[in-house]
Amino acid sequence: MRKIRIFEHISLDGVIEHDGDYTYGAWTTPYRSPAGAAALLEAYGPDFDLLLARHTYDIFSAFWPVAGDFPMANAINAATKYIATHRPESLEWGPVQHLDGDVIKAIRDLKSTDGPDLIVVGSSTLTSVLLDQGLADEVVLITYPVLLGRGKRLLSDNIGARELAFVESKTTPTGLLINTYRHVGPLNS
Repeated sequence: MRKIRIFEHISLDGVIEHDGDYTYGAWTTPYRSPAGAAALLEAYGPDFDLLLARHTYDIFSAFWPVAGDFPMANAINAATKYIATHRPESLEWGPVQHLDGDVIKAIRDLKSTDGPDLIVVGSSTLTSVLLDQGLADEVVLITYPVLLGRGKRLLSDNIGARELAFVESKTTPTGLLINTYRHVGPLNS
């Protein structure tokens, strides 16, 4: 059985939006470092597949295939990408498979197979669904030392309260905190 592990780059005030048309653009860029990339790749594990929503797949497919020859790019490009999409005919960056029909059922079925961990990056709508349905095993927050005030947040307002258990924390030379949490389940209040 595979684990589903959610990775999110996040500001101290919970914003995950960056790049593109966002007000503050690529606010994560000044904090990138070779040590940080190595720590993140180590957190992904030696072998993984990607579970992505279509929007994140489109962003990744425009960047990673031409990013160059370095460990993170090589690992992401080699991973099988499982994509939640209604437009499977235009998936070109592979290896790739689309999730048919009922996405939750397709993810449950995929999770029950043998294979490497499924890494979710970005894909905030998918992240909320995975947590709400109890399908996520871990949440890894890469926290940046910035406050942004506005922007897309990690989770939708529709998700039920969840309990997480702390697993470990790592730091990078640029001040990133890589915090790993195990998903416990609904919050018992």
